[in-house]
Amino acid sequence: MTASTYRGRFAPSPTGALHAGSLVAALASWLDARAHGGQWLVRMEDLDTPRCVAGADQTILQQLAACGLVSDEPVLWQSQRNANYLAALDPLKATGLAYPCGCTRKDIEQAWAAQGVNRERHAELVYPGTCRAGLNGKHARAWRLDVAAVNARCGLPTPLPWTDRRLGPQQQDVTSEVGDFVLKRADGLWAYQLDRKSVV
Repeated sequence: MTASTYRGRFAPSPTGALHAGSLVAALASWLDARAHGGQWLVRMEDLDTPRCVAGADQTILQQLAACGLVSDEPVLWQSQRNANYLAALDPLKATGLAYPCGCTRKDIEQAWAAQGVNRERHAELVYPGTCRAGLNGKHARAWRLDVAAVNARCGLPTPLPWTDRRLGPQQQDVTSEVGDFVLKRADGLWAYQLDRKSVV
């Protein structure tokens, strides 16, 4: 990655003041951006509005500034970018890469239980693709990304490999280990921050 394109990000959730671990993470990302001659950006992850604390965003920015950590571009608040996310979701829907889902967590557990698979304690079940071919009379609650369709459209290998600078070569079969993940939740909140660059 060239110096002109490197962009490091720190994305705190304004649910309270930063704790020491978060400050260490912010400093590490800032140092990484500086070591690559790139930019360091701050993005407030304030989409989960029920958990956000009024004024916590400003407290966090003050804490960062007191440590000399100031965003190189204006700070983004994710809650103000709904139009951007809709503009990114629409092409995914139009090309069949995203689909409506009417399943609850209980529906997902029941679908797997019918196949003899029970959820392990504290584990999430991979979505079984129940609504991928249609809602079957259910009310649409959320929008999911069709991971297999994206893999096919982009010609991505399975499992998907990448190199972690600390851990070295890694790989994951996103289709079987993660599944079709939620982009927009049933409550209208965004589960994954889309931008135009996310659109295949």
